Amino acid sequence: MKFKYLSFLLLLAGAACCHNGNLVEPEDNSASLAEQLPVATDFREISFSSDKARYAPGDVVTFRASSDRADVGVRYWHLGDIVQEGKLESTATWTWTPPSTDFQGYYAELVAKDADGKLRSLGTCAVDVSSTWTKFPRYGYLSRFGADAPAGKRAQVMLNLNRHHINGLQYYEWAYDHHHPLAGTPENPMEEWDKYMLGTTCRKDVIQDYIRSGHLYNMASMFYNLNNGAFEWYAQDGCQETWFTFKDKNHSVKDMHDLAVPPFRSDLLLTDPNIQAWNDYLARQTDDVYQVYDFDGFHIDQLGNRGTIYDYNGDQVYLPTGYAKMIQTMKKAQPGKYLAFNAVSGYGQKEIASAPVDFLYNEVWEFHFKDLKNTLDDNKRIDPTRNTVIAAYIHDQNEGYFNTPAVLMLDATLFALGASHIELGEKLICHIYWPSCKMEMKPELEKALVEYYDFLTGYENLLRDGGKESKLAVTSSDVPVEYWGPTQGKVNVYGKLVEGKTVAHLLNFKDAVHMNWRDNGRNQAEPKEIKGFRVTIPTVKAVKKVWVASPDYEGGAPRELAYTLSPDGASVTVTVPYLKYWTMIVVE
Repeated sequence: MKFKYLSFLLLLAGAACCHNGNLVEPEDNSASLAEQLPVATDFREISFSSDKARYAPGDVVTFRASSDRADVGVRYWHLGDIVQEGKLESTATWTWTPPSTDFQGYYAELVAKDADGKLRSLGTCAVDVSSTWTKFPRYGYLSRFGADAPAGKRAQVMLNLNRHHINGLQYYEWAYDHHHPLAGTPENPMEEWDKYMLGTTCRKDVIQDYIRSGHLYNMASMFYNLNNGAFEWYAQDGCQETWFTFKDKNHSVKDMHDLAVPPFRSDLLLTDPNIQAWNDYLARQTDDVYQVYDFDGFHIDQLGNRGTIYDYNGDQVYLPTGYAKMIQTMKKAQPGKYLAFNAVSGYGQKEIASAPVDFLYNEVWEFHFKDLKNTLDDNKRIDPTRNTVIAAYIHDQNEGYFNTPAVLMLDATLFALGASHIELGEKLICHIYWPSCKMEMKPELEKALVEYYDFLTGYENLLRDGGKESKLAVTSSDVPVEYWGPTQGKVNVYGKLVEGKTVAHLLNFKDAVHMNWRDNGRNQAEPKEIKGFRVTIPTVKAVKKVWVASPDYEGGAPRELAYTLSPDGASVTVTVPYLKYWTMIVVE
């Protein structure tokens, strides 16, 4: 079925539920969009954005563009289908009400007509319609809450995060102490304080303003803290000696994480989350936080496998059972708040997922691309219903520029495999201590990341909404293709079956100089563009249509492909128009 005919039918069917803003309906409803538009003489790209990172069903979307153009067309896509289209009187601002179906991703595409009467894309922006952010978490962070975060800078940070559709924020390193996170008391909170790293000041008004701003954009705010950390003055704040873990059976040497003192105010002593009294204590401290700050939830951290450790009585401690107890305690204390828990290198993920966390979160310390898929496969085996956010630190350096190919290859891989990547905040994350990240992005990376996050959002129903892996035997006579290894020097395929659709992700490692996602040498190579190459894809059902989309091509908007069906109907052959980092082919 051709797109313009389908779009006409859907336009009629959806007229009652879709608010058109300044969309001009043609007098002749049979006219295609190309027929409605005059010939445009200037095809400069139009950048535009939506007013929120996420919309509840029934919400109105407001778009604003970088330039005001008249007689421009707009098409609203859901996957490969147009749900509405028409001509805009102005691109300065306009509105649209998406269909009311929950948990759906869309693309808005601005188009104009060229001299041959064909529509040409001018710009795109994705839209997420979801009643809760945790179904498709797109997690960002904030880490500067003092004089280094003036009001104007805060506004720009939030505007940028919104353009990337970030729907949840982790407030990292904001607390006073790990065992006493609120500075002051609920009755008399401090207006300003030094974090446990001296010289890093936080202000109450800055944090509260960020939370308010996030809520306006429909971004959830999650405060960060460890599940089992305390500082040396723990006793004066009510912590008990019997709550800690020890390196020996005689409780003479506490397990601790050594910090540089100064600038840190103390080394970090580690408690046992299996002890209910400790969990109840931290839950009370967390309640104090919620009385002062309108946080939406608690992001709980850990320090990974501590080896052989003991409790005060000399019994060996298994931390993951305590993680589950900690999560359950926090949910009981504040049932309306969201919870996330970091499974460092997967440690304790089974126990974490057995408890009421709202999504899965992994800080990955294994650096090969294959390790990313292994992590996500493990999570899907543990719980196929919750999506995953990955923390993966690309360079472990803090000077100069990010290597654009390394960042995009990592994001392309994570997004194609169904995860999101926590990386966007005041700066792009480069290494483990986020507040000190100072590396800069080149303009091409800044632009590309907008396209990649549009893609993650607009195609969330193919990337992150169920389905199962299908090891597609994709072949090509034009380029070296192989199913996911991943294999250096080849185009790697990752396949899925999603609600009757066969999805083939093409990830381009053909020019990769190494197969580590972590690029400490900043020497990962930019892949060469591959244009107009043929691939053959196995099919499992009768083929209705084939379409292609890429964050590197046409702003991510879908494009229908001509296809040739094999005589036995078992495969289709298409010509892929473009591949740089990542291209997705969908057979319906």
